[in-house]
Amino acid sequence: MAARAALLLLLLLMAAAAPGPAQGSQGDREPLYRECLSRCERQNCSGAALRHFRARQPLYMGLTGWTCRDECQYECMWLTVRLYQQGGHRVPQFHGKEPASALASLLNGLASLVMLLRYRAAVPRAAPTYPTCTAFAWVSLNAWFWSTVFHTRDTALTEKLDYFCASAVILHSVYLCCVRTLGLQRPALISIFRAFLLLFLAGHISYLSLVRFDYGYNLVANAAAGMLTVAWWLRWCLRQGRRLPHVWKCAAAVLLLQALALLELLDFPPLGWVLDAHALWHIGTIPLNVLFYSFLMDDSLYLLKANSDLFKVD
Repeated sequence: MAARAALLLLLLLMAAAAPGPAQGSQGDREPLYRECLSRCERQNCSGAALRHFRARQPLYMGLTGWTCRDECQYECMWLTVRLYQQGGHRVPQFHGKEPASALASLLNGLASLVMLLRYRAAVPRAAPTYPTCTAFAWVSLNAWFWSTVFHTRDTALTEKLDYFCASAVILHSVYLCCVRTLGLQRPALISIFRAFLLLFLAGHISYLSLVRFDYGYNLVANAAAGMLTVAWWLRWCLRQGRRLPHVWKCAAAVLLLQALALLELLDFPPLGWVLDAHALWHIGTIPLNVLFYSFLMDDSLYLLKANSDLFKVD
């Protein structure tokens, strides 16, 4: 059932991610940048100038769909940055490629894949939480894949897929927490809660896709779900800490993840114009992936043994 729910999540995300209007980054709305972009497109993105651009464009950029407009956006972004620096003004954030975040997203995905393979090798399918944990891993892998794509190639489509898949991971984290802490003895409760989360995700995606792509609302919704998960896990860890020694891994992972999330609130020029707060956040989550999957592995084996001992007593 958990695997089918994960598949439904992925299909829902793909169906809802049609390109649509978005607000864009602050830098994209700066008059200086917009004037430069308009002039660049008039001079370079039509007629002979466009043919010349395509003739000299490297193959790898053509394969990623890099257009003349993208080239103008890139050049005008750096022109605006230089002029703002020279004038002593604060440099606004622009859309575009983020190589450090893309690499960190890729490494997060690889860490998740390695830990999924380790989990499947170490934990028998008979473990009560096996379906939920493996579904969580696949939803996470999908999210890291689209995060890598988005930070490599920023478009309306890849932005939506990145945001929506991140929301799916957060809600699946809530679901995983509910299954582990409440649902092993209450399958009916889990079915109701799963349906509620799927409906919430469908409504969340529908609003952002069909009504308004609201960055503020998306941030608040994800933060609220994330805080709920953190509080829920920590309460359970505190109650189970003496009985289950492996729960420290869960508590450490969620606390460190919450601390790293503060980086998302910081706004500073990228270090070396490569490492910004968002990239540092992604880099920091790599070891936390390993730690949390290690907890899931230990906990699944514990539940399997507990069930086995219970059957022996019966």
